[in-house]
Amino acid sequence: MRSSRRGNRFTTVRSWFVTIWTVALLAATADRVAAQTDPLPSWNEGAAKKAIVDFVQATTSQGTPTFVPPAERVAVFDQDGTLWPEQPMYTQVLYCLDRVPALVKKRPELAKVEPFKTILTGDREAIAKLPKAELEKALFATLTGMSTDQFQAEVKRWVDTTNSPRWHRRYTELAYAPMLDVLKYLRDNGYKTFIVTGGGQDFVRVTADGMYAIPPEQVVGSMAGVKYGYDDRGKPTLTKEPKLLLNDDNAGKPEGIHLVIGRRPYAAFGNSVGDRQMLEYTKAGSGARLAMLVLHDDAKREFAYGPAQGLRDSKVGTFTQGLYDEAKQKGWIVISMKNDWNRIFTFDTDVVAKKVP
Repeated sequence: MRSSRRGNRFTTVRSWFVTIWTVALLAATADRVAAQTDPLPSWNEGAAKKAIVDFVQATTSQGTPTFVPPAERVAVFDQDGTLWPEQPMYTQVLYCLDRVPALVKKRPELAKVEPFKTILTGDREAIAKLPKAELEKALFATLTGMSTDQFQAEVKRWVDTTNSPRWHRRYTELAYAPMLDVLKYLRDNGYKTFIVTGGGQDFVRVTADGMYAIPPEQVVGSMAGVKYGYDDRGKPTLTKEPKLLLNDDNAGKPEGIHLVIGRRPYAAFGNSVGDRQMLEYTKAGSGARLAMLVLHDDAKREFAYGPAQGLRDSKVGTFTQGLYDEAKQKGWIVISMKNDWNRIFTFDTDVVAKKVP
């Protein structure tokens, strides 16, 4: 009799453990399936994420008035502040500043001339106060006067060996995980993705393919002139010249889109006043269009600056209250980095998931 009771208790306990194990297994399986089916896993549920998904569904569903033929599916992305960080200074500017000592070594007379004199001190606050025209002198001096092959090799060497002082990682590791989700999601649905940036086109082309799976021919940026010639061995070469062909910022962005891409985008992503005209141009087209702006409002995980919504003012990646109000008025989606993104980078281990209104 006792043996029978013990057997019944054992059977009951075993059934209880089997039930718990089965429930846990089903829950884990459901989580894995959800992760696999969610096209934007680094995004919190909310209006911004929904807008992206709704746009893709609207433009890729055949037989609907908003269907966009695959050949016309173009999406454009600013880079600095939209695909990777731009604070406290644009990455390309940091590269140029690092190259000044080598430039002065070749041309010692520059050591007593501004802006090189101030840059050589290493005082970042003093450098930040230099007039824009002075900084442009340094940019032209460090970005030109060499072959395009030499320039590409030097940029690659720098990005492969230089760490960000904030995150202590290579700059090529600092792509925003949520934007990588968007790029992949759009490409999976037949969109061709382009970078349209105020940064130097040649500089961005060195890293764009490896970071974002965007090939060099799909990068539109500020363009400097090049001159065809021959090196010492008679090999044909292109030399970068201090001559600006296109300033791909503000109105230059839609101009560059027309000149290089030749199609009006259906989706545009930016983060500052320099992207306003690109979003205007995109939304001016017929049919379903998507315009989005990243608001940097997360000082803990990245940076917080605006001055929109009372955030810190910044000359780098300025997002004014006027731009914020215009976005709300015109139906452009403002992405809150703090609320809409559950992680910032792919290496983040802390995921901040929340339901966004």
